[in-house]
Amino acid sequence: MEKEVKVIATNKKAYHDFFIEDTYEAGIQLVGSEVKSLRNGGLNLKDSFAIVKNGEIFLVGAHISPYKMGSCFNPDPRRDRRLLLHKKEIAKLRGKVEQKGYALVVTKAYFKQSLVKVELALAKGKEAHDKRQALKEKQVERDVRRALADY
Repeated sequence: MEKEVKVIATNKKAYHDFFIEDTYEAGIQLVGSEVKSLRNGGLNLKDSFAIVKNGEIFLVGAHISPYKMGSCFNPDPRRDRRLLLHKKEIAKLRGKVEQKGYALVVTKAYFKQSLVKVELALAKGKEAHDKRQALKEKQVERDVRRALADY
């Protein structure tokens, strides 16, 4: 039986601003009507990242829109949410993040069967010249595809 995956949101800016070295799948601890809001596509990962605090990993800066049919007790849309990983994975990530230049960035959120999962990436920041080089490579690749399509 294949596991059905439905993507909720992607963080395209993460691929532009960082070199993605390794990815991990993590669960996310949600409360109340946040899952219903996610089913409606109410998630923004644009400025989100993860931090290691007290032996746990937290998602910071993700915005989950309040569910319109929810009560007046909807949770704060910008609150920190705990990510669920094994202790060995957390220890490994903490060791990498403490090295200079590494960050934990969320690249994608999706439903896997009925569970909400996030793709957590271990990333290294790009310099401005790296970003320009990546844009040049994309443009060259696009030009080659157009030239081949003409034939």
